[in-house]
Amino acid sequence: MVKRALINVDYTVDFVADEGKLTCGKPGQAIESEIVSLTKEFIYAGDYVVFAIDAHHEGDTYHPESVLFPPHNIIGTEGQALYGELAQVYQANQNAENVYYFDKTRYSAFAGTDLELKLRERGIEELHLIGVCTDICVLHTAVDAYNKGFKIVVHKDAVASFNAAGHDWALGHFENTLGADIV
Repeated sequence: MVKRALINVDYTVDFVADEGKLTCGKPGQAIESEIVSLTKEFIYAGDYVVFAIDAHHEGDTYHPESVLFPPHNIIGTEGQALYGELAQVYQANQNAENVYYFDKTRYSAFAGTDLELKLRERGIEELHLIGVCTDICVLHTAVDAYNKGFKIVVHKDAVASFNAAGHDWALGHFENTLGADIV
């Protein structure tokens, strides 16, 4: 049986809530029940569940995103907190052996993190991607996963973006260029 992991990318207040600093708004909110359902399914099945969460320092003018986007997901703020019911799911399972939460500082969950090491230690071959934004952090995570030889599955009802055209383009790119399964 193929060992799999669920990668929850950036499903936070700043990326999803109406008042979020870089919000997907309604598209991000519309996927909440699917995000929560998949997260519970993977946790209870004993699969590895990763929360890869964007983290920035307030006033960091050297970060490349500082010229592209307004300040968002500032460490220690409500904006960096998991959004909605996902926060309760994480709280209830944060000490489980198969749940891993980490801060990331770049688009890809692999950039500058120990994610690949954690996945390899567990013999994981297949990554299921969910979260936001489809065409930014989910995309860059998928590209790195592809380049590292992981099988990729993207749950189309559990990804969203503030850019509808970018979202659609990314779904096609996942399938046609990265060989991902879109489910």
